[in-house]
Amino acid sequence: MTGQPSRWRTRETSGIYLEGVRGAIPGAALQLEVISKIVKAWRPLPEKILDLGCGDGILGRMLMDEHAAARVSFADFSDPMLEKIRSIIGDGKRANIVNADFSTPSWAAEFEMEKPFDIIVSGFAIHHQPDNRKKDLYAEIHALLGRGGLFLNLDQVSSATPSIGKLFDIFFLDRMRGVQNSEQMMDKIEDAYYRDKKENIPASVEAQCQWLRDTGFQDVDCFFKTFELALFGGRKK
Repeated sequence: MTGQPSRWRTRETSGIYLEGVRGAIPGAALQLEVISKIVKAWRPLPEKILDLGCGDGILGRMLMDEHAAARVSFADFSDPMLEKIRSIIGDGKRANIVNADFSTPSWAAEFEMEKPFDIIVSGFAIHHQPDNRKKDLYAEIHALLGRGGLFLNLDQVSSATPSIGKLFDIFFLDRMRGVQNSEQMMDKIEDAYYRDKKENIPASVEAQCQWLRDTGFQDVDCFFKTFELALFGGRKK
């Protein structure tokens, strides 16, 4: 099933994310630390890493710095975000930067010649898709991994109840106001946030972990959760 392309592909909304939303994500430093620890424990010597939809490539860049022998592919559906990655890391031999639209299965064909990957990380890219597309994406990611390959998804998930979801909205938007000095930009951020959440309803982390198990992943768990932000994943058998 094909999903919908994200509204975050435009230059304005990409800028809103990179300039306003990224800095307000709660627990960001701890999320990176947890990812680093899991990788070192389960896949300490990766050779091939794929970073899916991570904006300016923050997850892949961290793993590139920590694993000097690894080649990292960066994939995103937003040209402005890919330009940001390129401006940071350049076009060296260790990096491959690709435009890939995760709303359609054809994205995976871009990486057929590079598979199998040791690690695939995703950051805030999959929750935009309908539930059936999420399930298909997990199967496509599973097929790109080698045996024992690790998939970690840092993403927005649903709260247990609407009232808790509203609490998260207040919490998250207050954090954004704390890092954003421009009222005009804050108005755009808030508008984009609520439109995105209304149109792209995240699934629960429990349901998504079960979809990963059904796909064939083992050691599946939610490793980190702050309100509606969660890190979850598993390993390919």
